[in-house]
This record gives sequence, C-alpha cells and structure tokens, in this order.
Amino acid sequence: MAHLSPIDYATTSEDIRAEHDRELALRGRMTNMKRILLHSPAAHRIYAEWFTLRDLLKPTLDDRAIWLISKAIAETMRAEIPMTFFRRALIDNGLDPDAVEPTTDEALLIGFGKAVAADANTVTDETWAALKARYDETLLVNLTAFAGIMVATCVFTNAVKVDLDPELERYRRKG
Repeated sequence: MAHLSPIDYATTSEDIRAEHDRELALRGRMTNMKRILLHSPAAHRIYAEWFTLRDLLKPTLDDRAIWLISKAIAETMRAEIPMTFFRRALIDNGLDPDAVEPTTDEALLIGFGKAVAADANTVTDETWAALKARYDETLLVNLTAFAGIMVATCVFTNAVKVDLDPELERYRRKG
C-alpha cells in the first residue's frame, strides 16, 4: 500500500485538475505514480520532463535502446513499477525482456545506466570515452539528465511504495 494517496479528482483544486487534464491530453493515461505526484503540479511537471528528454534522445537512440537503459536503471534500483513498465514496452514489441541480446551500443548504454543507478561516481573514464566516440555532447547531456530522471522516478516509486498499476500486473517479472 502506498504511503501517499492519489489525488481525488472530484474534490481536488482546480490547478491540480487542470494539470491532470493536461497530462491525459498529452499522454492518454494516468498512472498511480502520476496521481500521487499531482498533489504538487510542479513536481508532476518536473518528473514529466522524462518525456521531453526521451524525445530529445529519439533522433539518435531508438525506442528499444531507451527501454533497455531505462529497464537497467530500474532493475539496478529494484524499482518494480518502472521495471515492469519497460518490461511491458519490450514484451508488447515482441521482445523477451529477460533474453534481449543488446547491440554493442545498447550494451554501452545499459552499462552506463547501471553505473548511474548504482553510484554515479563509478561511471568509468572508459565508458565516457566510448560514449563520446559515439555521441555528441548535447546527446550526452540529455542522456545523463534522462538517466537522472529515471533514477529520481525509481527513488519516488520506491520511497512512496506506489502501488503497481493493474494493467502492469501481467508484465511483472516472475519469481
């Protein structure tokens, strides 16, 4: 059971309802995490910048690479909700999330994501050299910021103990 309650749309303030409606219009869904974050529209908007950064990565990184780095961060942080969210993305696109063979570039991104999630001080000079050989500095700033928001998302869902959204239940890792 979550430590914080989701907003009650019927009784909440107009600014929170407006943010709720904006989110639904933009993304078409309202997750348990978002319903809790909406107690603070500012906090909700900050966490929603994940989508902005994802879109900035997309011209260079495809969805699969983004899902894999995100899943790696969530797994490292033992964050069930984001981990299950990205398992769903992989499964719904015909991939086995437990048996994906990453490309060389994806493996580099996964390693970077795991290091950022475990202890950002451990991202090695070799990892940075490999990243710099593949990507420009703008992309690397966006990638690092994206990883940071993924870490923040994991921290939030873990600390609050956000309930798993019912539609994610069937995507949970077994065992």
